[in-house]
Amino acid sequence: MKESNSNKNKHLTQEDRLEIQLCLDRGMTFKAIGSRVGKDQTTISKEVKKHIRSRAGSKAGCTDQHGNPITPAVCPKLLKAPFVCNPCKQRRYHCTYQKQLYIGKDAQREYELLLSEAREGIPLNKDEFYEVDKIITNGVKQGQHIYHIMQTNDIAVSKSTVYRHIKKGYLSICSMDLPRAPKFKVRKRRPADYVPRAAKVGRTYDDFLTFVDEQGISEWTEMDTVIGLAGGKAILTLDFTFCNFMAGILLENKTALEVEEKIKSLKSAFSAHGMKFGDIFPLLLTDNGGEFANILAIENDNNGEHETSLFFCDPYNSSQKPRVEKNHTLFRDIVPKGISFNSFTQKSVNIIFSNVNGVKRKIFNGKSPYDVFTFTFGKELADILGIGYVPPEQVIQSPKLLKMLPR
Repeated sequence: MKESNSNKNKHLTQEDRLEIQLCLDRGMTFKAIGSRVGKDQTTISKEVKKHIRSRAGSKAGCTDQHGNPITPAVCPKLLKAPFVCNPCKQRRYHCTYQKQLYIGKDAQREYELLLSEAREGIPLNKDEFYEVDKIITNGVKQGQHIYHIMQTNDIAVSKSTVYRHIKKGYLSICSMDLPRAPKFKVRKRRPADYVPRAAKVGRTYDDFLTFVDEQGISEWTEMDTVIGLAGGKAILTLDFTFCNFMAGILLENKTALEVEEKIKSLKSAFSAHGMKFGDIFPLLLTDNGGEFANILAIENDNNGEHETSLFFCDPYNSSQKPRVEKNHTLFRDIVPKGISFNSFTQKSVNIIFSNVNGVKRKIFNGKSPYDVFTFTFGKELADILGIGYVPPEQVIQSPKLLKMLPR
């Protein structure tokens, strides 16, 4: 929970709105929601009322015996807080009332649109605006480019503002009148990959510290990914903190679906040997990468039963999982940054991490992570994870190993 004044005088963020939606779905009061996101309950109330989305009930589009359209009645529950149907269990079961919902993503889009329009404005009076419109329109009709028009005439707005005004229809010309604008497509923006804060309720780093303190746990597994070239293959890494033993699983792409499939395959492999994923990985700590967004697929076994607890570090705090980050430096000794993983197979990944786990460590009195891990769990588990024994004199900890990998 946030401090009561941590968000004071600050606008609600997308994560705040997603959390408000999640809390509404759980039936929490405005006061409880305000405490969670660090806002006053009246702020939450105004936010919800301002961004209500209405949806017609099951009678929408129906007519009575005289052919007149039937207007769905207003649900009595919507006349009082929280004024939306999010917490109602009946809204999915043929409810005939008109529905009102608060949807965090839609509320954020409406906020951003309003903010953009409010900040843009038109910094001209009426006469100046019409004069600018006249100059630009006449120039464009002569086939001139916007930059040329602005350099030739003394116009008191920027070029980007002129293009925005044309796009919004403020001027007498449109985009189709421009020499080149119709040829350009709107650039697609790739959404940021991250785990929404609403999904991490009860799974934050503070929750992790509380959990290990209450349970008396001193060992867990740190999980992360390393990438080659952007858009190509990646590697999921699992580091056992008690001995720095690290396994690597090759991912075809860095997505939540791919991580889910690989974790399920690993769980099936354990089951085939009479083992449970939850017994080997009872506690996982990872970062906020979007590849870990499918939390239940990681926490639950293949039958849907809970077996593992997953927690997330604070954003931009890789130091909260130092062991896996440190072990990545040993991996990078062999595979420097900038090298693509697209030619790798799972067998080649296993060879790389077998050499990483074969490096003797001072902290273990000259023993390697492989030695400590197999002493604790046995060789069979190391084999399932794809890690084999590499004699100390044969360990290669440099890019030379890449030339020996199977293709």
